[in-house]
Amino acid sequence: MEEKLDNIEEVVTESGIWETIIDFLGTILYQNEEKTIKITIGLILLVGVIYIITTVVLNFIKRLYVKRLPLEDKAKFNTVFSFARWLVYLVVLIIVFDAVGVNVTAIFAASAALLIGIGLALQTLFQDIISGVFILIDQSLRVGDIIEIEDKIGRVEEIKLRTTRAVTIDNKVLVIPNHLYLTNSLYNWTQNGTTTRESVSVGVAYGSDVQLVKQLLLQAVNDHPNVLDDPEPTVLFTDFADSSLNFKVVFTLNDSFKSNFPKSDIRFEIDKLFRANNVSIPFPQRDIHIIDPKK
Repeated sequence: MEEKLDNIEEVVTESGIWETIIDFLGTILYQNEEKTIKITIGLILLVGVIYIITTVVLNFIKRLYVKRLPLEDKAKFNTVFSFARWLVYLVVLIIVFDAVGVNVTAIFAASAALLIGIGLALQTLFQDIISGVFILIDQSLRVGDIIEIEDKIGRVEEIKLRTTRAVTIDNKVLVIPNHLYLTNSLYNWTQNGTTTRESVSVGVAYGSDVQLVKQLLLQAVNDHPNVLDDPEPTVLFTDFADSSLNFKVVFTLNDSFKSNFPKSDIRFEIDKLFRANNVSIPFPQRDIHIIDPKK
């Protein structure tokens, strides 16, 4: 009989503890006047537990998937995954709120004005993020590419979700918001390979030996160590201008990012060869007739 009484007391004690815990978890921290939004301690703890579980699952999926990716694609996947992670958190949070009876519609309605204001203020930020995701997925831009955008040229060093960091030939860091890739024309110099076709234009005086000019231009280009032999350099006779015969020598470089330096060297060499072979580079000349009004 005493044992039965002890068991009853234990059950009563345990039930009392559970009631205390349930009462504690049900403590209301916030409730609006319409009682459509109610935040309790239990809801906060539940959200915390769900957050931890979601984080563990996402990290497991991330490690499982990253193992199969090549090294160059891991950084891209991590950037896109960091953006998708917050979307998953938001969806899970909405599902949890709805499951415990919180009126999610009321929450969105109450914060509609705030959300609209935030959306307008962060419109450019969202454009940058979406553009960054597109860049990483379609691989229209990669680390190491040489790009030209808004008359700025740089080598891509890092692609982030909001911005792309490039370094100019002057070793200046160029931070480009990703939305500019959607609103401006982007020239990717190296997407088809590291080699690019470059050219140097020059004009010579009328009466010059054009075959000699062609020979000297090819000599100036072929003597430069950075010019590739394949494809072979070529010379184009581009125009009969007002004061000159215009030529363009076309050649291939392996590193277009520093193309200004070999092109400058070639211009120096052309001037040297032209002087040595008496080929003159003309400049515009005008005859001025002065009329004396007294006559």
